[in-house]
Amino acid sequence: MSRKANTASESEVASVLDSSLHNLVGYVLRRAQMKLFQHLASRLEAHDLRPAQFTALTIIEQSPGLMQAELARALAIEPPQAVLMINKLEERGLAMRIRSNPDKRSYGLFLSKAGEVLLKQLKEVVQQSDLESTSALSPAEREQLLALLGKLYR
Repeated sequence: MSRKANTASESEVASVLDSSLHNLVGYVLRRAQMKLFQHLASRLEAHDLRPAQFTALTIIEQSPGLMQAELARALAIEPPQAVLMINKLEERGLAMRIRSNPDKRSYGLFLSKAGEVLLKQLKEVVQQSDLESTSALSPAEREQLLALLGKLYR
């Protein structure tokens, strides 16, 4: 049996096994999120980045000078996780901590020039991944889904 046929049968089996869960929004939402996340992760892999790192770069771009704790809150992660992520981004030369003038103990987060250039490329990669992952939807359905999901978490 070919790998593709094997994958199709695995998918069919999984669908039967979880069929009693298909009426639960949380379950279906999580399955859809996993599919989109895996697609995006595979696209970002070529740039040696994870989706959360892309999100962090985007947030830093939108709010230059924000503090690590603010980034952690925006990403819904614990501050120590944010520190590790920022360390990785700094090691790659994509972001930097700059000491805050008012409070010499604080550091603001900024993109480096390399981070700005990469983020510009990544935004196109992420947009394309998002469109590919939702290609089963019409443009109107995609907009409706975005609106409905926004209602759930705002």
